[in-house]
Amino acid sequence: MPKLKTHSGAKKRFKLTKNGKVKYQHTNKRHRLNQMATKRKRHLRVGGFADGTNVAAIKEMLPYK
Repeated sequence: MPKLKTHSGAKKRFKLTKNGKVKYQHTNKRHRLNQMATKRKRHLRVGGFADGTNVAAIKEMLPYK
């Protein structure tokens, strides 16, 4: 059986925890930050966990994680 390819975009954006949860960092923290509210930037700092409805699709894109 051939090897499965890992989705390049997914491997840059998601990490899997030991318990199988999918962890990610919020977007919109690269440039033009001086016009963004400090409160918004602070809330974007903390990571998040993918919703349960999307976990199966993300894990399918990361077959060797």
